[in-house]
Amino acid sequence: MRNIKIGCVITFVFVLISCHNSKSISENKEIQPNIIIVYVDDMGIGDASYTNGNVQKTPNIDKLAKEGKVFTNYYTSAPVCSPSRVGLTTGMYPIRWNINTFLSHKKFNQKCEQSNFLDVKAPSMAHILKNAGYKTAHFGKWHMGGGRDVKDAPSIAEYGFDVFNSTYESPDPDPLLTSTNWIWAATDSIKRWERTAYFVDKTLRFLKENKEKPCFINLWPDDVHTPWVPNLESEQAEKKEFSHLKNLQPVIDAFDIEIGRLVEGIKRMGLSEKTLIIFTSDNGPAPGFNKLRTNGLRGVKNSLYEGGIKMPFIAYWPGKIKSGQIDSTSIISAIDILPTISKLAKATFSNSYKIDGEDVSEAFLTSKMVKRKNELFWEYGRNEHYNFPEKYDRSLQLATRHKNYKFYTNINGTEVELYDLKTDPNETTNIYEQHKELSELLKTKTIEWFKKNDKQYLNK
Repeated sequence: MRNIKIGCVITFVFVLISCHNSKSISENKEIQPNIIIVYVDDMGIGDASYTNGNVQKTPNIDKLAKEGKVFTNYYTSAPVCSPSRVGLTTGMYPIRWNINTFLSHKKFNQKCEQSNFLDVKAPSMAHILKNAGYKTAHFGKWHMGGGRDVKDAPSIAEYGFDVFNSTYESPDPDPLLTSTNWIWAATDSIKRWERTAYFVDKTLRFLKENKEKPCFINLWPDDVHTPWVPNLESEQAEKKEFSHLKNLQPVIDAFDIEIGRLVEGIKRMGLSEKTLIIFTSDNGPAPGFNKLRTNGLRGVKNSLYEGGIKMPFIAYWPGKIKSGQIDSTSIISAIDILPTISKLAKATFSNSYKIDGEDVSEAFLTSKMVKRKNELFWEYGRNEHYNFPEKYDRSLQLATRHKNYKFYTNINGTEVELYDLKTDPNETTNIYEQHKELSELLKTKTIEWFKKNDKQYLNK
């Protein structure tokens, strides 16, 4: 009888332990959220109405902002698409992978002193999350190598993606989107104004097909990049001029509808509380329509002034991120996203990856602001082969964000600008003369950063 009792006790304890372990495993799965990064091409901070922008009403993006957390001091890692995407993907300054401007023909890339594609040895969000049990997908623009005359760029799969559909500037262009060797054509099976809907459909389908596993999805639409081609059957469309504001407005309106459809689709699947959506843009707008698209900020695409690199940013995760918050203090960057989502996804990455970004998950999940350990740095326009905006918006070659200050200089140390963004967010008054000691310190730090990280400089 005594042995029977002991046996029952042991069995009971075993069952309790098994239940506890099962619960722990279940909870561990639950805290690995689906992660969707909506990375909009050329969307200025004034293109969304939640930022008080006046380009076009965006009720669905506004709702996402209201139900999520808005960060007003978010910076992209470069003022143009390719290096911006490299910074986001790797968590490192794009200069370290020798991607300095948009990737184009080999001859152009050589003149701009850059590689033809992102090295597959670079850290990749998709690889890191895939190793943590995620299913991975990329839908939309790529522009980290491939297209034009670059035929040897690695496939998107080599960067860790299980599934992918991409556009013209890609090693794997979707034939339904690319009937010709250009951004769009009237002969494309999926018309330019249908692309975001196409990618949203694929995103929702991917989530549905992989409900038992956490998913990581790049949703990188390109319709806010010129040429703006609204539905040609729409009365709003101005057919002859695809870079006119009258074209942009219906394009943003249609894009906003698709963001609403994405969020509602996730809700219908019961995945809202299991899904983190990050909404932002790769770089500033072009054209800017006299600062309309930058909410008055100086700078546009291809400029290191605020309008070229300060982007809209929303973090949305019902049940985890408290709604209605606006963080106007934390200074965060695209290079922070990889270490941040790795933390949220319980993913780890190799110590050999010398990540430049900082984990800012605390700012996502709590009301606390985060203080950066290091300044943020940028470089753009090292020679005259680069594309530049008009003179007033053309910045010097290097920039640094230090607390409330923004500092600029050239690679050779000529010219210096310093602005106090707290009192002068539009960067109109150079206060270098009043702060020479700080300026000289930042000049030394900024040039040293460039010399330490630029492969072309190191090889000279």
